[in-house]
Amino acid sequence: MTAKILIALTALKKSKFRSRFKLTDKEKQYIRDKGIDTIRSHAMDFVTARLAPASPKNDGKQTPMRGHPVFIAQHATATCCRGCLWKWHRIEKGRALIQDEIGFVVALVMGWILDRSPHG
Repeated sequence: MTAKILIALTALKKSKFRSRFKLTDKEKQYIRDKGIDTIRSHAMDFVTARLAPASPKNDGKQTPMRGHPVFIAQHATATCCRGCLWKWHRIEKGRALIQDEIGFVVALVMGWILDRSPHG
């Protein structure tokens, strides 16, 4: 995990709102059943489709609060919408994310998931 990811995760833990997100036993089992590589692939797919466009559809409401471990992690890591992405990570709205930014978001989401789930 890079220093940038560790710094972001540490800052997010201090947020009362962000720190309340937890993985349920069902979500942890889903991670074990699917495997961490599949979860990472899902994260890449969700971020690319729902967050990366310059003007995401339903921005601010595009990430459900439940239903997949990646969705929970996106809320916990403030990568759920472009507003949170700007507020917490200073990635501006109104333009498509570049590959490095998509990689950062996926790494942040996966860092949070790996820190909270038995994936072995």
